[in-house]
Amino acid sequence: MSYILALDQGTTSSRAILFDAQGRVVQVAQKEFRQFFRQPGWVEHDANEIWQSQLEVMLEACDRAHVGPTDIAAIGITNQRETTVLWDRNTGEPVCPAIVWQDKRTARRCEELVASGAAKEITKRTGLVVDSYFSASKLEWMLRNVPGVKKRAAKGELAFGTVDSWLLWKLTGGKVHATDTSNASRTMLFNIHRLQWDEKLLETFGVPESVLPQVRSSSEVYGTTELLGGSVPIAGIAGDQQAALFGQACHEPGMVKNTYGTGCFMLMNTGEVPVRSKNRLLTTIAWTIDGKTEYALEGSVFVGGAVVQWLRDGLGIIKQSKDIEELAREVSDTGGVYFVPAFTGLGTPHWNPDARGTLTGLTRGTQAAHIARAALDGIAYQVNDVLIAMQADSQIKLKQLRVDGGACSNNLLMQFQADLLKTAVVRPRIQETTALGAAYLAGLAVGYWKSRKEIAKQWQVEATFKPTMKTSHRENLLQGWGNALKAAQAAPASRS
Repeated sequence: MSYILALDQGTTSSRAILFDAQGRVVQVAQKEFRQFFRQPGWVEHDANEIWQSQLEVMLEACDRAHVGPTDIAAIGITNQRETTVLWDRNTGEPVCPAIVWQDKRTARRCEELVASGAAKEITKRTGLVVDSYFSASKLEWMLRNVPGVKKRAAKGELAFGTVDSWLLWKLTGGKVHATDTSNASRTMLFNIHRLQWDEKLLETFGVPESVLPQVRSSSEVYGTTELLGGSVPIAGIAGDQQAALFGQACHEPGMVKNTYGTGCFMLMNTGEVPVRSKNRLLTTIAWTIDGKTEYALEGSVFVGGAVVQWLRDGLGIIKQSKDIEELAREVSDTGGVYFVPAFTGLGTPHWNPDARGTLTGLTRGTQAAHIARAALDGIAYQVNDVLIAMQADSQIKLKQLRVDGGACSNNLLMQFQADLLKTAVVRPRIQETTALGAAYLAGLAVGYWKSRKEIAKQWQVEATFKPTMKTSHRENLLQGWGNALKAAQAAPASRS
């Protein structure tokens, strides 16, 4: 058995990647799927389309590599987190569109919880800030608003899951309804200290226990799939950001990675002790392996690479996402333009669902290149805000930031990031670290890799970006960013 197959189900596309024993990419297949925006603030997916796209790329990658079921040691799953799926246990059909993590329809409900004083206890049990980002209020909305769903759920006819659970169910033909601790910790229904679904939280959100998946470790055999023409074990599951932390070999406390995907997500390994944040970071489960649960501090930027997609699809100033660096390099700086890409509110450390995307500093001399550069800078500024909070919570000064995700290939962005952070930004040779983390977790479960030490030795540097910016210039830029943030949060947008 020569390979591990990783299924990387993201917010805008599904991918399948085959890895060899050295952690090298053997074959990749990818397919985008539709995003639905039926109302302002709503973001939905068709769960069946997610499944079909994931199935297609899985088969395509194996076909291209001429790989059969006997050549695959195990399958690992990593996924967009918090996105909520509810389906019929008998038919396997979703009862409504999946509500995506970016969706803000339950923001008012979360504000009610904060106003009622419930937020403190929820945070204590889950490690999460009360926000519509997480699954609990999305599931509650489905139970309250989709006709007939509440009664069917009470009868045990329906199954809830984040996307990992949905894929596992489909891969096993409905035989396995499970998730891992990393994904469960993102639902706002899971007690991260007791490592079980929390009865008090289920009561708060009106969720019947019968809809919930079994919570298992991040590295074990959950079941098998026959969809590749023979029996293949599914042996690793982790939410995308936790998988990236593992794939970046951030196995020791204090190690930090940042993923530049649709959003940006910075995680610091804190070991077996959950660190409670004083700066509005999230305390989350990193993974559970061999009965040992490890934790992480996390900062979430809701719009990272998605701003580049908006420049492509919304404004049409670039034809392909990769064109943004060339366009941005046409100017030496932003010309005083700041771009706060708060299309779905602001995440860490602001947690403001009412903030909206804002361009400031525009003049008649502003060109498309200035906006492109400001968009890239806006990503880096948001990441810097997260790091400031993370260093304050952990009392650890960052020595280096390991980076991954599609936008980390942008050298202009990475250099600006290093300048803002005043620390080295390190890009690994293998940048598919999210999928690689899922592969490592699956491989460990079946003995394909023997230990974390063996895995850590495979991590290699491709490029290092060191800070070169003068302190005075950096401080001036950050002051301008602070003003732009105030503008983005100045006038709460009304919701229909």
